[in-house]
Amino acid sequence: MTTDEAMTTPGPGAGVRTAALLERVARLEGAVDAVGSRVPTATSAAVRRALTTVRERLALGADHTVVALVGGTGSGKSSLFNALSGLAFADVGVRRPTTAEPSACVWAHDATALLDWLDVAPDRRIVRESALDGESQADLRGLVLLDLPDHDSVEPAHREVVDRLLPLADLLVWVVDPQKYADDALHAGYLRRLTGRDAAMLVVVNQTDTVPEHARAGLVDDVARLLQADGLPGVAVHAVSARTGEGVRELRRVLADHVAGSTLAEVRAAAEIDGAALLLARDLGSSETAPEELPRAEAVDALADASGLASAVGVVAAGPGRGRTVRAFVEPVQRDRVARLRSRWAEAASAGLPASWRAAIDAVLPDHRALSAAVDDALAGVPLEGRRTAAVTVLRVLAVLLGVAGLVALGLAVAAGAGDGGPLLPGAVAAGALVLAVLAWFLAGRSARAAAQRDAQSAAAAAREAIGRVVDERLVVPVAAVLGEHRAAREATAPSAVSSTGRHLDGLSTG
Repeated sequence: MTTDEAMTTPGPGAGVRTAALLERVARLEGAVDAVGSRVPTATSAAVRRALTTVRERLALGADHTVVALVGGTGSGKSSLFNALSGLAFADVGVRRPTTAEPSACVWAHDATALLDWLDVAPDRRIVRESALDGESQADLRGLVLLDLPDHDSVEPAHREVVDRLLPLADLLVWVVDPQKYADDALHAGYLRRLTGRDAAMLVVVNQTDTVPEHARAGLVDDVARLLQADGLPGVAVHAVSARTGEGVRELRRVLADHVAGSTLAEVRAAAEIDGAALLLARDLGSSETAPEELPRAEAVDALADASGLASAVGVVAAGPGRGRTVRAFVEPVQRDRVARLRSRWAEAASAGLPASWRAAIDAVLPDHRALSAAVDDALAGVPLEGRRTAAVTVLRVLAVLLGVAGLVALGLAVAAGAGDGGPLLPGAVAAGALVLAVLAWFLAGRSARAAAQRDAQSAAAAAREAIGRVVDERLVVPVAAVLGEHRAAREATAPSAVSSTGRHLDGLSTG
């Protein structure tokens, strides 16, 4: 595998999202390669740097949804972690409440690179989905569930871990208990600093089995009231009991919905790709002339007129009608007219394009002298001639013979004294032969004119075909290549369908 292939091929933890983003990166890189000097060097360099950064980010994959369980001492995060994963991993692998290290449970996708980046120790990771699960865990496929240290721990290192990981999560699940849900360390220390990030958070009131059933709704309402006061009216509140399993299934469905949405890594990478695309798009037009819209027919007409083709074809059309075969010749094309045609062609082809692209189109076009020479050479190889056909020759010979026969018969009739009541046969023969001679001569002329028209049409078609080949080779093909490069670059800069959903937590500062 080449270096380029290695950079383009998703890693083992990559899924369709990473692959789609890498495909966009590759298209943009290809566009930068194709446009070359048609965009400023500084722009190309900036785009390449941005795309290199995106590739480095995507080495972690963009298919994982990172959900962090965050809460204070005694809130039951570890119990909820185990209830959601269906494993007792947190109780075994994490020494509560003194540990300063997070734990992680991963569903299906290999998240090794991501967990290394998140600095989750290898012995605090577990993969939930296996062959024994079948499709029972498919709804959470791609989830990375983190169990963070207590945010209210007296150990500064614990809070440092929490503060480092919060901005990296797609979804924050704040786990509170019925006794300390109004704790100022949570509301003043964190929640009030996250206003506007409602869609990236939810609050789970755990241990509801310790609350009388009739008081649970009021408890949830009071938590919602506090969130409203914190400036977070859109944060959902869920009541669960990790011990009894109450509400855990509903919470799992909420997490599955987030897994199905865009991940933070995907949104960030898409935004960076969009930024690189925007840089490149500034030196592109909003559209370009399609190859089939280039004025090819008009160019052929103009070059035919510049060569005097119509006059030459007229000679071909008239020659056989006078009873002879003729060859016509076109004059060298008028270069001033070819120059005007080239100018009009370049203008039409580069309509709506920036100056650098207009210059690129002009550069691939031959100058008017080269274009004129190409047309002259093409027309020199086209036989512009009209030939008298065998049918015309036969008809005219027949007309002469019939005329002679008629005259002979007429002479015989006169000699026999037909005018004095002699035999009528020679006279009738003479009249018939002369009539047939006139008819044959008329048909010969008509056939000659029809043949001349066919020859003229054939000559004109052959000449225009030759001119058309010149137009295609010298005008259409090189210009279409430049326009195709512009179109590919423009399409590669189209914005991503993935937009920022407000779920990310960039810029979080807890003071």
